[in-house]
Amino acid sequence: MLNRKVGNWRRLAVFAGAFVLLSAFDAPEDKEAILDIISGIEYGWENGDGTPFRKHFLDFEGARYVESGGQNEGLDDLVLHHVEPEKTALEYLELDFSNIEIHFENGFAWAVADTAVRGKVRSSGKEFDKTGYQTFLFRHVDGAWKVVHTHSSSRDRRR
Repeated sequence: MLNRKVGNWRRLAVFAGAFVLLSAFDAPEDKEAILDIISGIEYGWENGDGTPFRKHFLDFEGARYVESGGQNEGLDDLVLHHVEPEKTALEYLELDFSNIEIHFENGFAWAVADTAVRGKVRSSGKEFDKTGYQTFLFRHVDGAWKVVHTHSSSRDRRR
């Protein structure tokens, strides 16, 4: 009797593993969906709006988002301590992701983009104009692509 129960559990485990593996292969290679997410993130940064981040980022323990040597740990940290405060800290922020390359592999996707960011700090009047690169990592979860990690690096624009 015990052997039969163990055998049933093994079959169930194999079936579940196969289902998960096949689900990863079923993830659509939908470049337009990824571009829409990136566009929403651009809008969110420029407007100090956390809504696109909450919609498109997978909120999980251990999530980290890196920007030019600093990092936010978790989605709340990113939105509450970085994205939304910039709405009042900056007079303006202009962000442009261009030359976006998107790659897919078994329920996982990544995008690399050129980045240009300009803005003006309200308290000091200091303006900045930087260029660099952005990396986005995505997982296909519950029928949708979700950002699981970002990394941005920029420096003063070379003139």
